[in-house]
Amino acid sequence: MKTKTAIRFPLLFLLTLVPAYGAQMEEHEKGDHSGHEMHRQMMEKAPSDDLMNVKVQLHDLELLTQEGTPIRFKSEAIQDKLVAMTFVYTNCTTICPVFNALFGQLQDLLGDRLEEEVRLITMTLDPARDLPQRMSREARKFNAKTGWLYLTGEKQNVDQVLKGLDAFFADFTQHPPMVLLGDGQTGTWKRYNGFPRPQELLALIDELKQAREEDPEKNRLNQDPSEVRKAKPQDAAAR
Repeated sequence: MKTKTAIRFPLLFLLTLVPAYGAQMEEHEKGDHSGHEMHRQMMEKAPSDDLMNVKVQLHDLELLTQEGTPIRFKSEAIQDKLVAMTFVYTNCTTICPVFNALFGQLQDLLGDRLEEEVRLITMTLDPARDLPQRMSREARKFNAKTGWLYLTGEKQNVDQVLKGLDAFFADFTQHPPMVLLGDGQTGTWKRYNGFPRPQELLALIDELKQAREEDPEKNRLNQDPSEVRKAKPQDAAAR
């Protein structure tokens, strides 16, 4: 299934949508701009935004949070939560600050739902440079609250996780703008290509929640196989 929205985001509109973007550009004006030209072209061309169902493989490898705390990707970061995920690198001065700012707005819209049922994940594409200290600095810059994880870790682990999400790019400076949304309980995942509004992301999260509640059989079939096996003897005894 594939749906399209008619929303287009030219560069100037992005600047007004997220005020933090302008500050980020000024802060990094003298920094490394390698690979940013393609990002600027993406933003200026503002392609149509696509939402599509995708298949992902969640590798349960050890990563690190912005506090430097070890965390396994599938069993501890994703769990059975509703998830929105972006992919950034801290030297980026174009689309990455935009997505950080969008998540900052999204966490405000989520309110108490953040961490209780929804988790935001910002995953580095450059683990060699984006050590926990850098990720922590980014998290503070955008006022990340409990429930918004900035993940990094050993390069081989991060790369493997990214490959499972179809978000690995040999030249990460050329990565496209996208958001991955999913349900750790049902195994349903969608990819939004482009620049969504935070309200759109909230609506998509709500759709995932509604689908979960309307199809409990799918939830059962997507449980961890060991959990299903554990349930069978109890079911038999009940009968």
